[in-house]
Amino acid sequence: MSVRRLEVAAAVVLRDDGRFLLAQRPPGKVYAGYWEFPGGKIEDGESAEHALRRELHEELGIDVERAYPWITRDYDYAHAAVRLRFFRVVAWRGEPHGKEDQRFSWESAPAVTVSPLLPANGSVLRALALPPVYGISNAAALGMDPFLHRLERALKEGLRLFQIREKTLADEALLALATRSVALARRYGARVLINGDFMLAERLGADGVHVTATQLSQIATRPDFDIVGASCHDAAELGRAAEMGADLAVLGPVLATPTHPRTAGLGWDKFRVLVRNCPLPVYALGGMRLQDLDVAWRSGAHGVSMMRGAWDA
Repeated sequence: MSVRRLEVAAAVVLRDDGRFLLAQRPPGKVYAGYWEFPGGKIEDGESAEHALRRELHEELGIDVERAYPWITRDYDYAHAAVRLRFFRVVAWRGEPHGKEDQRFSWESAPAVTVSPLLPANGSVLRALALPPVYGISNAAALGMDPFLHRLERALKEGLRLFQIREKTLADEALLALATRSVALARRYGARVLINGDFMLAERLGADGVHVTATQLSQIATRPDFDIVGASCHDAAELGRAAEMGADLAVLGPVLATPTHPRTAGLGWDKFRVLVRNCPLPVYALGGMRLQDLDVAWRSGAHGVSMMRGAWDA
């Protein structure tokens, strides 16, 4: 029997410096004194975005100018089962102020300074700590030294998450590439995941692993790493990634790619439908470039994942 959930629009109000707004629940409400992302109940017949705009005007006194749909989290409190539809609000008019005399605090993930937080928000903070671009290595095509040169340039320019995925490299060459890549990541404060090879990730002290679609169908428990990503192509695989406890997913291909120019991708409309109720931050994969970030955000993606686009000159 399915649970009837209270639908809630929740806002991650983001400043340009990456800090987001948390609000303290006022006296007289359930969980009074706890900190949460601002928002409120979606009324019958109301869209989630309309509820978001209405609630932020009523609660914070701001008018939303630009908001992107993001993740959807289900949580069962003692008093209610809720479905939290999160939006990232990146532009608004007015200065936030508490119309119910509630306190506010601008915070950053993962170093939140206020407490206690509502229990549903732990995984949201982990998701917020993920950057908008997820690179995928392309050393087999570029050559090891040219790739490492481009990797360092990308790290200098702000890349903070990438995956070592080299299906055609011999074991010795893959070990050398991964070793040097992890060392570069450490130098620039970036995080690196190893595709498919849990033993190699553990040996190198990588930040995590990226599970292939085949592995996703075979494992039932989350691998024991700080970050776990998963490759997905449809709703069923997104569901398995969430059940496994992955921190992120990539979904694609969204567009045609240079290696498969005649293969039709999902397209943005289908991508939007697939991620609408997903609890994980999802990166759009396939034919992506940095200029696709805005359409990806508007379609519900956390960001874009790129193999060639991440290393273009």
